[in-house]
Amino acid sequence: MQRIPKNGKNSGKIKTEMRFLGCLSRTSLLCEECGHTFSRKGRLKEHMSCHTGEKPFSCDVCDQKFIYKTNLKTHMRVHTGEKPFSCEVCGKKFNQKIHLKLHTRVHTGEKPFGCNTCSRNFNQKNHLKRHMRVHTGEKPFSCNVCGHSFAQKSALKVHMSVHPGEKPFACHFCPKSFYQKTNLTVHMRVHTGETPYICDVCGQKFNRRSTLTEHIRVHTGEKPFTCDVCSKCFIQKTVLKRHMRVHTGEKPFGCDVCGQKFNRKTNLNTHIRVHTGEKPFGCDVCGKRFRHSTHASVHTREKLISCNVCDQKFSLASSLKLHMSVHAGEKPFSCEMCCKYFCSKSNLKRHMSVHTGEKPFVCDVCGQMFTRQLNLSVHMSTHTSTHTGEKAFSCNICSKRFSSRTAMERHASVHTGEKPFNCDLCGKQFRTNKLLKSHASIHNGEKPLCLLTVLLFRMM
Repeated sequence: MQRIPKNGKNSGKIKTEMRFLGCLSRTSLLCEECGHTFSRKGRLKEHMSCHTGEKPFSCDVCDQKFIYKTNLKTHMRVHTGEKPFSCEVCGKKFNQKIHLKLHTRVHTGEKPFGCNTCSRNFNQKNHLKRHMRVHTGEKPFSCNVCGHSFAQKSALKVHMSVHPGEKPFACHFCPKSFYQKTNLTVHMRVHTGETPYICDVCGQKFNRRSTLTEHIRVHTGEKPFTCDVCSKCFIQKTVLKRHMRVHTGEKPFGCDVCGQKFNRKTNLNTHIRVHTGEKPFGCDVCGKRFRHSTHASVHTREKLISCNVCDQKFSLASSLKLHMSVHAGEKPFSCEMCCKYFCSKSNLKRHMSVHTGEKPFVCDVCGQMFTRQLNLSVHMSTHTSTHTGEKAFSCNICSKRFSSRTAMERHASVHTGEKPFNCDLCGKQFRTNKLLKSHASIHNGEKPLCLLTVLLFRMM
């Protein structure tokens, strides 16, 4: 054997080689199952429990068992509350080093795990795995009671509380109870008025983080929820769900009194007032009360919503929507008796009175009946002139008086010279629609009565 000199030039190199040879001699313990090599017999014995399923190290507190002693040591921190690993940025503490490493990505913004389908990135591998179920449709967590499946274990846990019917978390201010403590915490803000979530753009405050997230989309213009039928986009998933009823025809909200169904709960609540007689909206101008809050526009005559096609203005969004069908040429509602088509269901219903002869609107003064509410309203204004000779509406220019507002507005065109009704064939303009219709008969070959004949007929 070669003698190693104490202070020779090559002594350090020879020692290193000797240690390496010693390590090689110690790594002769081979696992016959997977081929891994170990330097100690105890390490090989510990490793073999991976293949046998044996868990020799058990917790004295909860009897949970582990393969390795180090895993048991880490687990004991759950019981002792020890958290030796702390974040240098925010000071948050963790009982495992790997948990601290994952948490650090919150501050650094690192998201190393990317989805190959939608390019979304995640800071944890299990978050990516959970996200992939959105694309695959996998729902591995099933309810043992009803068989309902869920993509996340937390969703199954929330669902399981529905079956017993127990709501252990009760509100101290009102009789409401909740399945989860987090839901109670959020609910308590209704009573306390707490709004901890603030919009950085406009300063508006919210009591839920999810509500703030939805609100932010108002500023960004993001509409992530798209209708598969008409491609219309929405800010909220609930709004998309409500919109889908337009295509499916679903009307889940039924009236208990008359059985009429509605696709929105707000529409049902408004309808209920027909039966209860409730009129919660009072008008400050005329003192009348109404079931709807839209009456104010009658007095202000304010029309803030414009049609993009013809610039006609409307006071209600529903009126604009109905008007747009005129441009689209849509008339989906047909009369079964005469096959005439209408753009709205209300127009069809009004038209049916022509066939039935029904006149549901009755004047309280003289008992005269009408097919339309509008006709009754106009008629009511004539009672003043009929019984007393008074005409409530006067022209601002010539002081001529009229029994109805429409008659006065029609008269105003005499002073302004306005002729809003145009003939599509020759371009001639008229003050009233009646004059336009009379003129149109010239083009279609009809021979209308001359004005003198009409006057003589009225005198008879």
